[in-house]
Amino acid sequence: MSSPEQLIQGFRRFREQHFTHDDALYRQLVAQGQTPRILVVACCDARVDPAIVLDCAPGDLFVIRNVANLVPPRESHAGYHGTSAALEFGVCNLGVQHIIVLGHARCGGIRALLESGGAANPDSYIDDWMRLAEGARATAERDMPGAPMDERLQACEQRAILISLRNLMTFPWVRERVGGGTLTLHGWYFDIEHGRLLRHDAATGAFEAL
Repeated sequence: MSSPEQLIQGFRRFREQHFTHDDALYRQLVAQGQTPRILVVACCDARVDPAIVLDCAPGDLFVIRNVANLVPPRESHAGYHGTSAALEFGVCNLGVQHIIVLGHARCGGIRALLESGGAANPDSYIDDWMRLAEGARATAERDMPGAPMDERLQACEQRAILISLRNLMTFPWVRERVGGGTLTLHGWYFDIEHGRLLRHDAATGAFEAL
């Protein structure tokens, strides 16, 4: 996809499929509103659109995308909290039953964090955001001294997912619903190189292929 014109042509095909013919999907979505039961926190990497990777239809997922699929911890109300606001809407307003933190291989944000050694540029929004995953970088470097970059990168990507899962539990409306059994948290990892989807197993502490 290299030009806006191609996007316009794509919209025309989409409109032909869903609005020109007798397609009930969008009539139903308009009439009922959105009722997704799954919220996905995904990376804004162009290669890992969760609706495409997971083969979902419109209305199936409530998706939050940001650099490196990170969830910040609960903070004060000062400032702007786009990810936290979207989480609140998904959990409290839509009543989602599952939250999936969907990480992926070859994440540019995580690579930048590793290559910088954790050093942050005070003028960079990205560096400030990536400090959320500093614990993942530090432990990967500590546990894997001398390991190839690819191995440390995967370890850091997967450990960042676990940080986000822990941060989710700092929000009282997440914690209460998890405790009450109405909300379940999941850590998934998309291996973009080999076409595999892995899930974190809390019992073993490992990411295992689905």
